[in-house]
Amino acid sequence: MSDPSPTCGRGAGERGLFPPPVEESAQRGAALLLAMITVALVATLAAAALWRQWRGVEVESAERARVQSSWILTGALDWGRLILAGDLRESKIDHLAEPWAVPLAEARLSTFLAAGDASSATDRDAFLSGQITDLQSRLNAMNLVAGDGTAATQRFERLFQQLGLPGSELTALTQSLRRAQTAMQSGDPGANDAPLLPRRFDQLAWLGVAPATLETLRPYVTVLPVSTDIVPVNLNTASAPVIYAALPGIDMAAAERLVAARNGSPFQTTTAAAALLNTASPPDLTWASVQSSFFEISGRLRLDDVALQEVAVVRRLNTPAQRGVITLWRERVALNVPLTATAN
Repeated sequence: MSDPSPTCGRGAGERGLFPPPVEESAQRGAALLLAMITVALVATLAAAALWRQWRGVEVESAERARVQSSWILTGALDWGRLILAGDLRESKIDHLAEPWAVPLAEARLSTFLAAGDASSATDRDAFLSGQITDLQSRLNAMNLVAGDGTAATQRFERLFQQLGLPGSELTALTQSLRRAQTAMQSGDPGANDAPLLPRRFDQLAWLGVAPATLETLRPYVTVLPVSTDIVPVNLNTASAPVIYAALPGIDMAAAERLVAARNGSPFQTTTAAAALLNTASPPDLTWASVQSSFFEISGRLRLDDVALQEVAVVRRLNTPAQRGVITLWRERVALNVPLTATAN
């Protein structure tokens, strides 16, 4: 017998004692790397698809909330207009004991609906509040440019003195309003660098009124889009400082007496109010009235963790040619919701 070949024995030993060739290890590493890349790619695509789906749901939810809020606030505005229109049919005078003057405290929206009308759309935490304010309980800044403005300047000076505000700001306000009105009437609002004619109270800042002065004047002054005629002050709704400013010849104590007297019985005429003053000479009632045509309707909606407020200024018309309540302007802003409110 011949001995086994030493070559065969050496080959078998090498296969058992030495690792696979380098080429085979590289192939296995590349396969593992490719598998890891594939898994990472699939996970990335899945995450992107999930994010797109989540984003689509959030966008749809936000759009639905926006549309719902818009309809609710529009309904609140229409509700306020109906109240003012109905009040005009009931009474010829306006005072703070009428239904329109009662503010709506924050209430859950579902309480306004019948039990059988509740739906899944009203199951959300939606709260509505609102208020109607008589804008003729304040002095109209546009009266400063009605006519020669002498009477308006006199009354605004009384108000500024009562509130401790500098008269220089009143002078600057009057001059800026004159420039803005002249530029508007000329058809070139920007002529001679004139400011734009304001339509809202906050826009008085365009005319150089200091922010602190604006905040002080806010309860007593408004901006109404009437500059050719004097917009009178309603003695049944105005505060004592406004009545004091609107009726030259009376003091602050007399204005406070009028406010106290109307709480028991609203004035039916301006003459009846003047009779309570017991002044030596009849006061100037040019700026006095017991009726109002301009109102501010504000509505606030809190839906989950989002709060919106809409403010609209309306004018109530009662002429043979036109009757009803028209909207002059409206503005909607987002509000910050306190944490205590969202927890209720």
